[in-house]
Amino acid sequence: MSNYAPYIGSRYSFSRQRNRFTSVIATVSMLGMVLGVASLIVVLSIMNGFSGELRARILSLVPHGYVEGRGDAIVDWQTLSSRIESQPGVLAVAPYITEKVILVSGGQLRGAVLTAIEPDLQASVSRLADSIVAGSLDSLEKDNFDVVLGVSLASLLGVSPGDHVNVTVPRLTVTPLGLFPRSKRLRVVGLFEIGAQQDAYQAYVSLRTGRILLGGDEGVQGLQVATAGLFEAPGIMQALDKSLEERYVVQDWSQTQGSLFSAVKMEKLMVSLLLLSVVAVAAFNIVSTLVMSVTEKRRDIAVLRTMGARAIGVMAIFVAHGLVLACVGIATGVIIGVLLSSNIAAIIAAIEAMLGVKLFDPTVYFISELPAQLQWFDVAVVALASLVLSLVATLYPAWRASQISPAEVLRYE
Repeated sequence: MSNYAPYIGSRYSFSRQRNRFTSVIATVSMLGMVLGVASLIVVLSIMNGFSGELRARILSLVPHGYVEGRGDAIVDWQTLSSRIESQPGVLAVAPYITEKVILVSGGQLRGAVLTAIEPDLQASVSRLADSIVAGSLDSLEKDNFDVVLGVSLASLLGVSPGDHVNVTVPRLTVTPLGLFPRSKRLRVVGLFEIGAQQDAYQAYVSLRTGRILLGGDEGVQGLQVATAGLFEAPGIMQALDKSLEERYVVQDWSQTQGSLFSAVKMEKLMVSLLLLSVVAVAAFNIVSTLVMSVTEKRRDIAVLRTMGARAIGVMAIFVAHGLVLACVGIATGVIIGVLLSSNIAAIIAAIEAMLGVKLFDPTVYFISELPAQLQWFDVAVVALASLVLSLVATLYPAWRASQISPAEVLRYE
């Protein structure tokens, strides 16, 4: 008799002798729970996939860390580079100079970020060389005034490899006629594509060309650092910061790109809360089911109380009744959500083939497929949150059931 509450509660959940309307309400509650849990798992998996895809694409160009001079150029950058490479966790170092410029071609004018690099060293800190889709990154070293553009930027300017663009930098040239912005004609020798916003504004030249355009001596603006791992980079760069003098500023990718990934994380949180409201509605539909069950089982409650069942035992019966319904819905929702998340790409491909349309047009979107990354931690959080909401929903009807007086119920029996 010590386990009578779960036993009777589960019997109530699956009893065929219930009122038909009560059965319909219970079924709707479970279906709502299934829909809410499954949709929440699928959406979280898709957002994880988008976040991972975005991180992989952006960080294919963005190094794990930076070391810059505090207001001044780094003149003896080779010595500093050797010092940084000797630090634990640091794999490679490459110099750079960067500046915002204006590119003009055939009447088209676009703002861009011009970065001067050493192509042979750049390959060790980023995957720029692997992202080249036309031309070659090594071509930058052959001649001065060559440039590699992002695919989208080249399309906006209407240029391709072999064409020329005019670049205007925020430096002044003194001439007998006065002061003029510094401008130069560059030859496009390559195009890169990573499938992110950098394709629309990033341009690369050699370090030698960058010094000519932007001025300066043999110094560089900073050093790009590749570490042993993406998520180990903050700790490695923090240790590097402590080992360098105060005239250097040390940053990692989570600081330079932190606002973007924080926005993605906040968006995931807000979408999760919105979809959790669907689960909450389904959970509180259980209240209606239990209220009707309490009304239907008043005589059973009175009989149990006269047989010695305590109020807390009656309350436990209806808590178990509600939790059984919720657990069935949650378990079914988890199974459906996991299956959909694991096969979302194949499902989208089948829908596209059936309808004859491309849902994610690669000419419009950077990502042409719907990525999904199932994380079991998210599945566990969704299941636990749904269970807690269901438990809260059962408390009031169960408490009302425990307050029923057996004498009042059995008086007219």
